[in-house]
Amino acid sequence: MKIVVGISGASGAIYGIRLLEELKKRGVETHLILSDWGRRTIETETDYTAEQVIAMSDVFYEIHDMAAAVSSGSFPHDGMVVAPCSMKTLAAIASGYTDNLISRAADVCLKEQKKLILITRESPLSLIHMENMLRAARAGAMIVPPSPAFYNRPKTLDDIVNHTVSRVLDHLNIPNDLTTRWSGE
Repeated sequence: MKIVVGISGASGAIYGIRLLEELKKRGVETHLILSDWGRRTIETETDYTAEQVIAMSDVFYEIHDMAAAVSSGSFPHDGMVVAPCSMKTLAAIASGYTDNLISRAADVCLKEQKKLILITRESPLSLIHMENMLRAARAGAMIVPPSPAFYNRPKTLDDIVNHTVSRVLDHLNIPNDLTTRWSGE
């Protein structure tokens, strides 16, 4: 299995990092695209360096490498996750404005009808943000804001991050036990 992971500059770089960690544990081949602001956010919000995050991936592409394998519909993979997805990146995806490799690879997912999961990060949401989410969803993207669940009684930030990553893995059909699931009781 191959998954493309984009890390944009929105707050919440830990979602992309944790996703890479969990995919690696499960033997999934990862293709990472890291935006310039994604690099900055990683180093501002976490104890990781951008180089450490890049090393977690199997293949790394520079954000402006429009000739990269993932920029073509002929590149076989099982889906893409943008984690986190900034409102700028969402706007580019929703409008088909492929000025960098994250938005181009996402555009390819939409045109090829492959899974595209966007962990959108912003609050509060403006009408423009919500309309862009709607446009992306209508085009085939799945919008997964990192909304924590509390029925599983999270005790740490890791518990909250793991819940969102678990839901993403579920949508990629990758078995996991990162979080306590709702039992209906």
